[in-house]
Amino acid sequence: MEHLTHISNADRQRLVEVWEAAVRATHHFLSEEDIAFFKPLVRDTYLDSVRLTCLRDPEGRISGFIGIADDKVEMLFVDPAQHGQGIGRALLEDAVARGARAVDVNEQNPRAVGFYLRMGFVQQGRSELDASGKPFPILHLVKK
Repeated sequence: MEHLTHISNADRQRLVEVWEAAVRATHHFLSEEDIAFFKPLVRDTYLDSVRLTCLRDPEGRISGFIGIADDKVEMLFVDPAQHGQGIGRALLEDAVARGARAVDVNEQNPRAVGFYLRMGFVQQGRSELDASGKPFPILHLVKK
């Protein structure tokens, strides 16, 4: 099993690699320009705005990570080579145990929507635009 750990500054490049690989595997609605827009925001702003936890493989390489602010999951990304192995579930269960009760998810990412619904979240609202004002509808979910 992988090891749940906190993240150091030395891990930042790997976090961005996992983010980009996961986005390319699951966010098919994003263009190359969108990914180029979000990547520096993730690297330089978003990672610093959350409490980060990750799961590492036996060699210490980050397999997935979660970022929480207050009681909200702000990001959860898993290396697509390791999708379906329980990494996202383990990260989310740990976050919920530590008080996470809400998450926003892209409506156009049906695998993520289904994952959160299976994990006991329910839709509380919907926004036409994402937090950056881009036309990517967001579902607002809360833990039931």
